[in-house]
Amino acid sequence: MSVWRQTLVEDRKTVTLEGVHYPVRPTRRSKLREVDFRFEERTLRGLEQNPNTNSRWAQLAREGRKVMQFLSDGRYIASVVDGKLQFYGHRDRAQSTTERKRAIN
Repeated sequence: MSVWRQTLVEDRKTVTLEGVHYPVRPTRRSKLREVDFRFEERTLRGLEQNPNTNSRWAQLAREGRKVMQFLSDGRYIASVVDGKLQFYGHRDRAQSTTERKRAIN
């Protein structure tokens, strides 16, 4: 939630997590905001939802909702829409929901 809030709500140019600063940068093609950050030895990416696609997430973005997708190893793992977190797909049994939420927070 912290990455989402700092990037989309507070419109920061850097995100700070546990004292480490991560730059928010525009994507090359769509100029959407994205930020790569580390959590528990994993690199995650927060990516602002592109409103110009046909997904339900894009529809929410077109409606003015603040939508960010989160990726790990190139796979979408979660999204945050207006402060509400949703995880995707099967759950990694080695990682609890609490640990996964901390990664996004």
